[in-house]
Amino acid sequence: MREKFQRFMWGRYGNDRLNQFLMICAMVFLVLSMIFRGFFYLGAVALMVYAYFRMFSHNTARRAAENQWYLSREMKVKGFFRKKKKEFGQRKEYRIYKCPNCKQKLRVPKGRGRIAISCRKCGNEFIRRS
Repeated sequence: MREKFQRFMWGRYGNDRLNQFLMICAMVFLVLSMIFRGFFYLGAVALMVYAYFRMFSHNTARRAAENQWYLSREMKVKGFFRKKKKEFGQRKEYRIYKCPNCKQKLRVPKGRGRIAISCRKCGNEFIRRS
């Protein structure tokens, strides 16, 4: 029995991060379908069907391209939250100003009084209270 299953799975794509994300979304939709009737159950079933389709697919190049697309989007989202966390951690020591000319974010130490800030990107100089 095990040998038949192993032969069945040869050449299949398998599981990846996109499939894991789809399955987690399907589980969330199933929990929501217990509370709210209708759309959530159908959405969960559709997500599971698509995840299993990807898992058992022979077209590994296309599934890998889909996974790379998902990973690039995931890195953008993670990078955004990582950046916000870093800015939040530095809020006691630094103030963040935007250059009025090019909108570049500039980090300035707090407690220095009125200072002239020069933008590294465009060279514009402006005065702010730190």
